[in-house]
Amino acid sequence: MPGRRVGRRNAKRDGDARQLILDAAESLFAARGFDATPTAALAAAAGVPKGLVFYYFPTKNAILSALLRERLPDHPIDDIGAVVALGDPATSLINLDTALNLRDHHSSVLRVIMWREADTHPDVRRRLRQLRDQLLDVTAHVLQASTPTPVRPGTLRACAAAWVSAMFAIAGADRLRALDGLPVPTVEDLTNVAQVVAAGMTQLG
Repeated sequence: MPGRRVGRRNAKRDGDARQLILDAAESLFAARGFDATPTAALAAAAGVPKGLVFYYFPTKNAILSALLRERLPDHPIDDIGAVVALGDPATSLINLDTALNLRDHHSSVLRVIMWREADTHPDVRRRLRQLRDQLLDVTAHVLQASTPTPVRPGTLRACAAAWVSAMFAIAGADRLRALDGLPVPTVEDLTNVAQVVAAGMTQLG
């Protein structure tokens, strides 16, 4: 087909070109948005022929799906024990937020693209729901490990849901504030939310 010839293939060039395309997509989707990024711009940014983009990814949606699949962590946090402050649920929640780093993650897919594209792309929504479910489990375990007194499972899940919702809301608000040049919430603001959640857990028992 005209415009689709990519020349002789080899494993190294295949791998390099595919990663260059994904690198360019991650950068441009984060800066411009998925819909505002034409395939020609991806090819130019990656330094490859446009036909090579279609060789690896038959549609632009396939590129977005590959970014979600390959550039998001399978597990949001590897070592729960590293964030637990025994007897101090509020500090443990802050430690968890710092370890997750949703607002300043090294991956633009997690930091920007997921939040921007969730409204219009079902694959992104599904991955965001999966991330939320993972974070609910992790947060509930962190709260259980850090609380000095027994807490009912229902209370743990409710408080975990409140904290995850707060982290999601702050991550989304930070991005919008940054776009408008407004100051983002401080660590003190997040600490206040953590203290409210911890106090509610203690009160409900």
